[in-house]
Amino acid sequence: MKEQKIYGYMRVSSREQNEDRQKLALLEAGVPETQIYMDKQSGKDFVRVQYQQLLGNLDEHSVLFIKSIDRLGRNYTELNEQWRIITKEKGADVVVIDMPLLDTRREKSLLGTFISDIVLALLSYVAENERINIRQRQAEGIAAARAKGVQFGRPPIPIPDNFFELYQKWREGMISMREAADLCAMNPKTFYSKAVKYEKKILGEQRTV
Repeated sequence: MKEQKIYGYMRVSSREQNEDRQKLALLEAGVPETQIYMDKQSGKDFVRVQYQQLLGNLDEHSVLFIKSIDRLGRNYTELNEQWRIITKEKGADVVVIDMPLLDTRREKSLLGTFISDIVLALLSYVAENERINIRQRQAEGIAAARAKGVQFGRPPIPIPDNFFELYQKWREGMISMREAADLCAMNPKTFYSKAVKYEKKILGEQRTV
């Protein structure tokens, strides 16, 4: 009988997140440190270097440990598809440490597989729903902040004192836009954008007179 190969997979969504908790759980479950694969990126899809390398090593003699189902992924459709690839195409077992029902080694019967599939579908749906809710809360927070006047992105480039004089010379054809932009210490695109905004403001003031 061929020796069983044990692997672990962990994912953190950014380089600032601490992965120690996941790693400790995998080590305590008996996964050799050299057999732990880790990606530092979002769980929205499975285009991940380490995960793809891991997938290439799995076969019917492999057991894959993950701490929780959302560490594998958060996209409902893709998560279920990857579970099918791992357990059906590769023939490997999966153990979700935080959810004992998701341990394909325990029950190989049709009923056991059916229960695992139902639990997986439920958990992956919850994982994706949480991802959607987080994005919605972020969007609502940004909208509320903007309503209060909070500015996002880079601060606007201040208009230099000589801008209006050089703008006038450019409009009168005395100098080129590039010359005007250079004298304002701006790139031509920024100078033109400022000029258009200035003209709109003047036009608006004239209409209210």
